[in-house]
Amino acid sequence: MEGGKRILIADDDPDISDLLETYFRKAGYDVTITVNGKDALQKASAEKFDLVLLDVMMPYIDGYHVASEISERYGAESPKIIIMTSRDVASERGIALLSGACDALQKPFTLEDLEAKIKAALAI
Repeated sequence: MEGGKRILIADDDPDISDLLETYFRKAGYDVTITVNGKDALQKASAEKFDLVLLDVMMPYIDGYHVASEISERYGAESPKIIIMTSRDVASERGIALLSGACDALQKPFTLEDLEAKIKAALAI
């Protein structure tokens, strides 16, 4: 159990969302799923999350814009943000960091790699 840490997952691929939701619920996290950037922003505005996992390419608003909006809105109180991208993460990491994310991960990734990044981001 990770102390009920709250994670918002925003990814328009239902296979990825379902897999991540199942895995992290079993690990003890409280998980909320959204399927586009607009819904992710609304959820992040209405509820408090410890971490936000954002796909880059989503309908309505891309992950970078969602990360920027969350970071600007909450400043130091912003949840940790990890960008998930199928693009080359070496070139995308800088954009992710500028948008307010603390890290980026290239798809496909292992659940263990993602969990390690989450634990590092949340310092648990």
